[in-house]
Amino acid sequence: MGVDPAIKAEIEEFLLHEAELLDERRFEEWIDLFAEDARYEAPMRVTKARDAGPDIVEESKIFSDNRETLHIRVQRLGTEFAWAEDPPSRTRHFVTNIRVQPGDRENEYRVRCNLLVYRNRGDTPDYDLLSADRQDILRRVDGGWKIAYRRIVLDQSTVGSHNLSIFL
Repeated sequence: MGVDPAIKAEIEEFLLHEAELLDERRFEEWIDLFAEDARYEAPMRVTKARDAGPDIVEESKIFSDNRETLHIRVQRLGTEFAWAEDPPSRTRHFVTNIRVQPGDRENEYRVRCNLLVYRNRGDTPDYDLLSADRQDILRRVDGGWKIAYRRIVLDQSTVGSHNLSIFL
C-alpha cells in the first residue's frame, strides 16, 4: 500500500523544517514537534563477527528520552551547567533518502531516513561527523505533524565525539 504523494511531500517538508530548527538552536520550537507521549532513543551498536547476530543492543541506550526529559535537556542548555555546549555547537543536519510507509494506526506513518550531522565548536578546525539510520513514527495531529517515536541508530559503534550533547 503506497502513500499519497501529497502526504509524503508534507512529511519531507516537516523533516526539513525540523532540521532547520535544530541547526538554528530553536530548541523550544523543536520540542513542540513531539507528541505528548513521544519516545526519543538511540540503541547501542556493537561490532560483532559476520554471523554473530544483530549488532544493535536494544537493552542498552545511548539515550532514551520522552518529551518531558527532552524538555529538561533543552532547559539545561540555558544554564551555566551546560558546559558541554559552551560555546554552543554549530550543526548542520542533512536528512536524505526519506521513505514513508503507512503506520499501524490511523493518521500515523512510519518514516525512515538517512541522517548526517556535521558539528563544530569554538575556533578549532576539528569537527564531528555522525551518520545514522533514523526511524520515526509521525502522527497527524490537528492538521499538523508530531513525532510520536524516534529511533536513531548511529553507524558508529564508538562515537568519536567528546560528548553527544546535540540533538539528532
